[in-house]
Amino acid sequence: MSVASIPAAAAAQLDVRPLSAHIGAEITGVNLAHPLDAQTTAAIRAALLKHRVIFFREQFLSHEQHVAFSAQFGELTVGHPVFGHVEGYPQIYSISKFRKATRFEGQTLLRPWTGWHTDVTAAVNPPFASILRGVEIPPYGGDTQWTNLVIAYDKLSEPVRRFVDGLRGVHRFAPPVGATGTSAFASAVEQHTLVSEHPLVRVHPETGERALYVSPGFLKHIVGVTPRESQALLELLWEHVTRPEFTVRFKWEPGSIAFWDNRSTAHLAPTDIFDLDFDRQLYRTTLVGDVPVGPDGRASVAIEGSSVGAAAAVALN
Repeated sequence: MSVASIPAAAAAQLDVRPLSAHIGAEITGVNLAHPLDAQTTAAIRAALLKHRVIFFREQFLSHEQHVAFSAQFGELTVGHPVFGHVEGYPQIYSISKFRKATRFEGQTLLRPWTGWHTDVTAAVNPPFASILRGVEIPPYGGDTQWTNLVIAYDKLSEPVRRFVDGLRGVHRFAPPVGATGTSAFASAVEQHTLVSEHPLVRVHPETGERALYVSPGFLKHIVGVTPRESQALLELLWEHVTRPEFTVRFKWEPGSIAFWDNRSTAHLAPTDIFDLDFDRQLYRTTLVGDVPVGPDGRASVAIEGSSVGAAAAVALN
């Protein structure tokens, strides 16, 4: 399906409103609490491929409804392959203000790309998509941002595009530079180690587009170059993919849902919430992804750990 093709019948029901020049759209005219017909499902998927991240408002779903909606677009993974899941709901991951397993100690080295990431790229088959549901939302603050990794690739100069097309990098779970993981973080990572080698440029399996697959939160070094070369090139690419004109910023409300394509986006969770007295609670599902492939046809390889699939969620049920 073309990234711009939305079935006509379903398009008449849905209102898809772009939110920025390169990424993001808000969709109205659908109730996600009920099963969707084939045309509506196809229209939402087409909007996802075109806009990279799509948003819905006033969708007050239960955990069961969240899982059912997600399952209409693919197989669900376990809530999180390293940090677990909501008790009784193996497909759901709790994103609360204070997540003990993902908190860090020490002073993080803050740079323009700090915190930006694509979900679970330490796995050899990172999730195809993530679906995040807002439940308890502060009255202000707590916005999430996404960036379009396809336009970021397109906006590189042609010589740099040719250069990065053949490079690969190692992704792993580790604390940010300058910080150390808590004991809960260290224990979770030790029990569920995930390290993978991915191409720096990923060919999107549905659209054929090329995306800069350089998740700042997980990509640790480029293979086959010196440490200084790796650092300099990664910092250039990370600074590039987080350019403001490639991004969209979303203000959450209770009942808001964000649905994004992990194969063509990175996102930034808010940190301003820690300066506020309000709680913040969201829940996320993720859909089983394929193994990334670079422009040279080479697939990603697992260095440590296994693929992340639906079987893990079933086993925990």
